[in-house]
Amino acid sequence: MSINLHGRNVLSVDTLAPGELRFLVQLASDLKVAKRSGSERKQLCTRSLAFMYERNLPFVRAAFEVAACDQGARVICIGPDQFAREPSSEIRQMAGMLGRIFDAIECCGLSHDIMTAVAERAGIPVYNVLSQQCDPCQVVADFQTMREFTHKHLSDVTLSVIGNGRVSGARSLAIGAAKVGMDFRLVSPKELWPDQQFIDRAKAEAWKNGGKFAVLEDIAAGVLDADFVYASRWFSHDEENARADRAVQLLTPFGVRMATLEATGNPHSKFMRFVPDFVCHQTRKSGGDETGSPDASQNVLESKASIVLDQAENRMHATKAILVATLAR
Repeated sequence: MSINLHGRNVLSVDTLAPGELRFLVQLASDLKVAKRSGSERKQLCTRSLAFMYERNLPFVRAAFEVAACDQGARVICIGPDQFAREPSSEIRQMAGMLGRIFDAIECCGLSHDIMTAVAERAGIPVYNVLSQQCDPCQVVADFQTMREFTHKHLSDVTLSVIGNGRVSGARSLAIGAAKVGMDFRLVSPKELWPDQQFIDRAKAEAWKNGGKFAVLEDIAAGVLDADFVYASRWFSHDEENARADRAVQLLTPFGVRMATLEATGNPHSKFMRFVPDFVCHQTRKSGGDETGSPDASQNVLESKASIVLDQAENRMHATKAILVATLAR
């Protein structure tokens, strides 16, 4: 089947068919090889791109700017002081004007309502990174990284995500894994499980594509035989202090330690982590100790099992794949 994403928005993993998701993962891998070999071809010359952000995450912004630059495109950044924060006629008007000036818009950390309004009115491809609901770019980067560190097809991979099951990263990975047919386990305190409607939808999507989906509290059962153990973020972008403190209490036993990796029983198991948190970690009062962050100990982060730096690099290649797939002629 021919894959054509030209002119498409990429707002969530839900909007990508399984074949389209696999296509982006392969394209990201191909573009990485081309960049490293010096054979990359610029396909976005004369293109102008907007990076529209509510939260200024330097790593996410850098991945977008480098990806665009490698392909010959220009990037203009638009911060929260330059647009209204509430969905309104002003936002829609601004989106329409941006659509006349730019060829695509990447939205970083915008609320769902604002991002949807921009996508509806701009008339050009709009990409979502790190919203409260989803982060499709990170899923492409993570699946690309998994393919690099296992001989297995994605459909044969067992992925265990440990931490807060309600945050966008965990939910995006769950849907992405279901679309490519993985054996996916979400290991989380029951109080932080996704809602039942989401669980039912993820299970149905996994069953349709030959995969499995489970939500567990038992860490040992959740990581058994896992090819990849993934530390999910502990907090949502808009987490209130009271809720964050409660999350720390619940999640402290779910921090990934060396014992967690050993519990997989798989000597080749790899450790992964949500990349923007790794690079732009904001310190909170937590149950962590001096040897590491609360979601993963320092010896895990620096172990041979850790592939978080490969994830970091691959976010740039994944971003580039989405740009090329939707904009290249």
